Amino acid sequence: MPRPPVAHPLPPSTGTPPAPPSEPAAVPAAVAAAARVLGGPTGLGTTALSLLSLADGAQPGCAPSAPPAPPPAADPSAVAPSEPVVVSEPAVAPDPRRILGGPSGLGTASLSLASPASLASPASSALTSYRPPPEPAPAQPAEGQAVPGLYHHPVPEPDPVRVEEVSQRIKRWAEDEVQLYPEEWEGQFDGFSIGRYMVGCHPDAPTVDHLMIAARLMVAENAVDDCYCEDHGGSPVGLGGRLLLAHTALDPLHTTPEYAPAWEESLGSDPPRRAYRSAMDYFVRMATPSQADRFRHDMARLHLGYLAEAAWAETGHDPEVWEYLAMRQFNNFRPCPTITDTVGGYELPADLHARPEMQRVIALAGNATTIVNDLYSYTKELASPGKHLNLPVVLAERGQLSERDAYLKAIEIHNELMHAFEAAAAELAADCPLPSVLRFLKGVAAWVDGNHDWHRTNTYRYSLPAFW
Repeated sequence: MPRPPVAHPLPPSTGTPPAPPSEPAAVPAAVAAAARVLGGPTGLGTTALSLLSLADGAQPGCAPSAPPAPPPAADPSAVAPSEPVVVSEPAVAPDPRRILGGPSGLGTASLSLASPASLASPASSALTSYRPPPEPAPAQPAEGQAVPGLYHHPVPEPDPVRVEEVSQRIKRWAEDEVQLYPEEWEGQFDGFSIGRYMVGCHPDAPTVDHLMIAARLMVAENAVDDCYCEDHGGSPVGLGGRLLLAHTALDPLHTTPEYAPAWEESLGSDPPRRAYRSAMDYFVRMATPSQADRFRHDMARLHLGYLAEAAWAETGHDPEVWEYLAMRQFNNFRPCPTITDTVGGYELPADLHARPEMQRVIALAGNATTIVNDLYSYTKELASPGKHLNLPVVLAERGQLSERDAYLKAIEIHNELMHAFEAAAAELAADCPLPSVLRFLKGVAAWVDGNHDWHRTNTYRYSLPAFW
């Protein structure tokens, strides 16, 4: 689906107006063609793109490590166990235009890189049994104003049937399974609109069960942030100890039998840890071990960012702009788009995920979406008790800017990061046009767009400053 960029013109500033966002540098024709992968899922039908044929068109060093060949049978006369019958379409010669266009949606069961022994895993079986959902009925556009001048892509309205189902199921999980919040917080939970958030960010999720993976993790992460760091009893004092113990709900403690029961009991001692443990239990059932380990690593990054911000609050440190941006590269949304393949029912192999070019794409996506949060939550945070660091506040203090000019400067920084993200993703798609890479890049781009749309439409939580 084409994604026309939207950037509303800014009014003239009373101070020094920000320079218009610079256009990305010209890129080769192949990279320009590869930019189509950022358009998000466009439909089904990628099973004919065999990795065997695509490998001939991939660039050197792009192909993931091949799985080991199965050992020969010990007894040649023995009857081999029956294997699932996989009907594949005839191999075709790689077509650069098809490759650069990337997978056009779901249905990548034949693209599995897993060894035959792993085909029974939840992630791979979800692929082979996938059936496309019916086309959703058109939904009325939600209310909400985009930040003027912010570079973004409009997205279709999320499927209202899925939104409602995710909303109901996540609330039952929060109330009945993990006892996440007291009754007086129910309105805030409903106002978060987690169903709309997850359906909008993961348009290629094959089932609601897959959407619920992301929904539980998102709610659990916010519970830790609110209850340990911010609005609902959070404090920088002692945060490191609380985060470390909560992290063991994601990355389990391996200790002696004498002390294991006390740790197990601690996982149910407060709502954030109960939420982390339950959400992670659901996640690992549908993720591969590599995907689960990747997520644990990104959650450690997130917790490190929490600790840096808390340390600055305790010492009264006012960060420079570059220091703030460094902190926000860790304290940001990165764990959410990094699981886009698990939620989509497939896997980006570990060696492809670890490529420096892919890591740059994911980091830029996380950085840009986090500044979106800074911009939309600006008035909400200014109205809250205490000092809240966000990019416009840091720019105003360190750049000696008015509040309005600092806010406009933050929009500029966001737009630069978005252009860098899209250019980096297009270059990687051209250099490594494997189906799993292309689909993952499209999934991250869809998450970036869905995240902005959720912020734009969540008028319960956010309102824009009166700078226009």
